[in-house]
Amino acid sequence: MRLEHYVEELLYRYNCVIVPEFGAFLTQTKSAFLKEETHTFYPPTKEVSFNAQLVSNDGLLVSYMAEAEKTTYEEMLKRISTLSKDWKNRLERGERLIFDNIGKLWLNKDGKISFDPAVKVNYLTSSFGLSSCVSAKITREILKEQVVALEEEIPFMITPEQRETKQLRPYLKYAAVIFLGLALGFTGFRFYNENKATDLVVQQEAQKQVARQIEEATFFDTSPLELPALNLNASTSSATPTVMAKEANTVLYHIIAGAFKVKENADKKIKQLQDKGFNANYVGVNKFGFHVVSFDTFTEVDKALSYLRTVKSTESADAWLYQE
Repeated sequence: MRLEHYVEELLYRYNCVIVPEFGAFLTQTKSAFLKEETHTFYPPTKEVSFNAQLVSNDGLLVSYMAEAEKTTYEEMLKRISTLSKDWKNRLERGERLIFDNIGKLWLNKDGKISFDPAVKVNYLTSSFGLSSCVSAKITREILKEQVVALEEEIPFMITPEQRETKQLRPYLKYAAVIFLGLALGFTGFRFYNENKATDLVVQQEAQKQVARQIEEATFFDTSPLELPALNLNASTSSATPTVMAKEANTVLYHIIAGAFKVKENADKKIKQLQDKGFNANYVGVNKFGFHVVSFDTFTEVDKALSYLRTVKSTESADAWLYQE
């Protein structure tokens, strides 16, 4: 029965394996390191140590060996106890216990057990397959000497033309920067002028459209009786023959059809309404300079309101009543 064999197997899985009545083998994770004198790189590993003070049975090794050897726990404990005593006797006789994959054990001058761990086995499972490697020594001094010798054989010379070119390089950089700035400035100024011209054209076109719509527009008030009456200041000289003559103290009620900037448009509207059978009239020019046209004009408010309802339901929902 090779007890150290089972200790090796348990060291892969546990950090402490106690051999009852003998001592404990411990492992501690060690980071990767470089040994400079040999130029060797070592991967992370578990470093094995031995503690002769831990001799109490924790059941780990005994249970593991009893299951592996197909025997009882008590029987395996007896076997391990016998083997532990044999190891101690061998150490006291001056022998060394050599476990190939664990290390060496011996008694020092003080009668204490010393331990030298083996390094050929790495019990850290995460480093499985990694081994140490040796790198070639980098001879920096030799390389420096070779470079110096090469410079002596092939000297580097700077001709006057090259020196002059190097002196001009900063000025060329400055000139390039200035040229780039000027180009960006001219481009931005041109872009600004183009946008300004475009905006001006758009504004002029919009003004034309507005003016055209104003000339052809019809202005209506959907709440005629609630708004103050317009001061038309109509000129009697510009009235057409169809305008009702206003006597003194006579109140006229106009059913307004529209107001036009151009007099010709107002006359055209009167002609269209008359063709439809309306008694259309030219009321006059209001204070805004628009020519006002009515569907008809009444002297009695009841008739005017009745006619307004008829016009709003049949001809124009935007018609309204104006009192003069």
